[in-house]
Amino acid sequence: MRVGVLVSGTGTILQALLDEKLPIVLVLADRPCRGLEIAAEAGVTPVLLDRQDFGGFGSGFDRVGYSRAVTAALLDAGIDLVVMAGFGTVLAESVHEAYPMRILNTHPALLPAFPGWHAVEEALAAGVDVTGCTVHYATLEMDAGPVIAQEAVPVRPGDDAGSLHERIKEVERRIYPETIQRVLAELEPRQEKEAG
Repeated sequence: MRVGVLVSGTGTILQALLDEKLPIVLVLADRPCRGLEIAAEAGVTPVLLDRQDFGGFGSGFDRVGYSRAVTAALLDAGIDLVVMAGFGTVLAESVHEAYPMRILNTHPALLPAFPGWHAVEEALAAGVDVTGCTVHYATLEMDAGPVIAQEAVPVRPGDDAGSLHERIKEVERRIYPETIQRVLAELEPRQEKEAG
């Protein structure tokens, strides 16, 4: 099994996945970031598919063209499972068609509560006692795919977005690799059956 990881930032989730010796063969980023350096240091192929080459981060962004380029890079590398690790670009249909129920994402809330980019801030604003981390299949609709794993994280008095998010990340760095290993174990016999 070959795993491709999509990153945009510091690479802390990627590092946790690498530490667990997951079969990662490609790390693809949508912007220059530390995640690409972590990949290279680990001997994993780093690929920069910069959004700037597809219209950048504004209204001129060619989401369809960019998604096709990402899909082609994943297919060319023979990727079996796609793992989003803090990837900041919402991808269009082509990647979901190429990898149906084979794209995983992690989210800093207990989905379906608080979907979207500001989950931690929204949980604090709502005054909830508990939030958490969700691992789910990524689908075309953001943060709406089937949940695979969740773990609760209590909100403490005096928490701000930074302190709460850090505790959520601690859980994420533990349950994401475990969940990916479980999904890979389920995919392997299916793939052998399809190949046979």
